[in-house]
Amino acid sequence: MSDTTATIAHFLGFTALLRRSGFAVAPEQSMAWLTAIELLGPGEIGDIRRAARATLAPPPERFADFDALFDAHFLGSIVPGLEGEPSDEEPLRAAEDGAIGPEPEFGDETHESGAEAASAERLLARRFSAGEDTHTLRRFARALPSRMPRRRGYRWRSARAGTGADARRMFRDAMRHAGEFVRLRRRRRRLRQRRIVVLIDVSGSMKERTQAHLAFAHALVRAADSVEVFTMGTRLTRITRPLRLKSREQALATASLLVADWDGGTRIGDALNAFLAVPRFSALVHGAVLLVLSDGLERGDPTAMADAVARFSRIAWRIVWLTPLAADPGFEPRTAGLVAARPYLDELSKKFALMFSTWPK
Repeated sequence: MSDTTATIAHFLGFTALLRRSGFAVAPEQSMAWLTAIELLGPGEIGDIRRAARATLAPPPERFADFDALFDAHFLGSIVPGLEGEPSDEEPLRAAEDGAIGPEPEFGDETHESGAEAASAERLLARRFSAGEDTHTLRRFARALPSRMPRRRGYRWRSARAGTGADARRMFRDAMRHAGEFVRLRRRRRRLRQRRIVVLIDVSGSMKERTQAHLAFAHALVRAADSVEVFTMGTRLTRITRPLRLKSREQALATASLLVADWDGGTRIGDALNAFLAVPRFSALVHGAVLLVLSDGLERGDPTAMADAVARFSRIAWRIVWLTPLAADPGFEPRTAGLVAARPYLDELSKKFALMFSTWPK
């Protein structure tokens, strides 16, 4: 092994240590860190530490843990609890819909809907049958634009009553009337649809509703101006691009080739933290509606899920959690994950239509 290869392996060993310690580090963040070190040419260990913080993006509340692990790996310091057995659980990975590899083989095994959350990852593709609710989805798509939440844009438009004078139009009028201002023109900001970010739970406990949720996401992508869709299970996968296809059957079939963790385990907290750890993903949520389609059955520590939802609540305009468990009229969140995340949710419901009708404009 050459010196360069050994050095790179040593750096990647630190990212592996972070994952074993509960930090969400995507593969592209590891590459960004190596690139930053190569470009900046750090002369001391402090430069490497600062580059690691900037690219690996640890949450502020875990800076102390991050620095302790950094010192242990690069300086040989001892961290309490680090000498134990490493976790055999594969770190959650984030996948882009543009990076399509070889098509996975279709499995003949049938996986029943799971009653409990698990951590096991089942790598398989899924076939989706032709949907029977096409008419309902078409009605939903037609009614959606008028119910979409909106925000003020950067462009202006003329208005009868606005917040400011439209000086440009007033001067144009004056040029046609010998320099006289004959009318006070008003203008106001144009309204734009807010972005919607959809996270779909594709674990085994949600298997019976996965196709309906994907069909809903396809209708949403086709009807709204700006929608981003991700699936989460034991992995985080962006499937926005295939859902832009006009044919729903073709869109779902293409998406099925991208997602590798259908009907597997549930690691909601890790998936949400992995999403936040990728800067261009987390930037999508700023001022947007975050829509989570999940039953909230978290296998891991519910604290990680609550921390992630709390971080989302600070950057998102609104967080809506749709769970099939809310079908019961007397529903109260009882799972540890939902109980921990409930204080940060703007809405916890089961119906898509009610969600749009109750959004403030």
